[in-house]
Amino acid sequence: MVKAAVLTRQGGQLEVRDIALGDPGPGQVKVRVHAAGVCHSDLSLANGTLLQEVPAVLGHEGAGVVTAVGEGVARVVPGDHVVLNWAPACRECWFCLRGEPWLCAHAEDVAREPYATLDDGTPVYPGLGTAAFAEETIVPAAGVVKVPDTVPMAQAALLGCAVQTGAGAVLNTARVRSGESVVVVGLGGVGLSALQAARAVGAGPIIGVDVTEAKADLALQHGATDFVVSGAGAAKAVRKLTGGRGADQAFDCVGLPTTIRMAWSASRRGGSVTVVGVGSKANVVEFSALELYWFGRTLHGCVYGSSDPDVAIPRLLGLVEDGKLDLAALTTATTDLAGVNDAFEQLGTGGRTIVEL
Repeated sequence: MVKAAVLTRQGGQLEVRDIALGDPGPGQVKVRVHAAGVCHSDLSLANGTLLQEVPAVLGHEGAGVVTAVGEGVARVVPGDHVVLNWAPACRECWFCLRGEPWLCAHAEDVAREPYATLDDGTPVYPGLGTAAFAEETIVPAAGVVKVPDTVPMAQAALLGCAVQTGAGAVLNTARVRSGESVVVVGLGGVGLSALQAARAVGAGPIIGVDVTEAKADLALQHGATDFVVSGAGAAKAVRKLTGGRGADQAFDCVGLPTTIRMAWSASRRGGSVTVVGVGSKANVVEFSALELYWFGRTLHGCVYGSSDPDVAIPRLLGLVEDGKLDLAALTTATTDLAGVNDAFEQLGTGGRTIVEL
């Protein structure tokens, strides 16, 4: 038996419960979880914004040590330090063969099958296929990426989602170039990672936008050259900072219609807008046919930073080693399994809360 934060119903609180976790089967890996980030997507799964079979163990941004491997697993061995990958690619579907493993047709398959049981035998589902809010988890071999054991676990966990998503939006989806102007709307862990990546490639000016004015210093620490408070005048303020045109590259890291429209309005004619935040299917964003034509902007969706974790994580660690990314600065608070519900209340305050196990 291992302890886990279990969601028994969407809209309810997570409860620390014992779950029965077996041995890894063929092609599977058992991981002792040392650190897990509390991400907004976990809150969305908990509150019903995203669908989730229950009971479930959430947590998809994690790192730990391999304790056992199943038959046929060669990519890791017990004792390896790994980052969990919540979107393991099959490498065989149409999207994977096209070089888009982040859109793999089978990436969500593992999340749809129970992986453990409660003490009464009730099947338990792994949230986003990883179930990192637990002392141990079992994932497919493709669901782990080996990292050097010199990387602190709390920092390695961030590579599993926040950094890979935010930095990936800049590096992979938008492919920001040196000298391009950038605006990032929403400065949680993902938005701050986007700011860092924009600084790493030499973008400028880099403008952070958030509803909380207290985020100004945090934005500057993570690479912003300027900070704007979100609101009716935010887009105008961004245009003023970019020669009256608007930013070359705009990133929405919230996923609300108002913030998507803000990013759109803050970008220049012919600019690019990348939607990184995960919104609800009930939220509708409207554009007139005329503005789509007249402004000539490009609107991108962005899944998992358009990243292949096997490639992206070593690349990001290289940027860390070169001093261009600061994982430590993103780790602002820690909690334990019992504190995850409180951590949900603190989402958006900047950085990432880490569950240490």
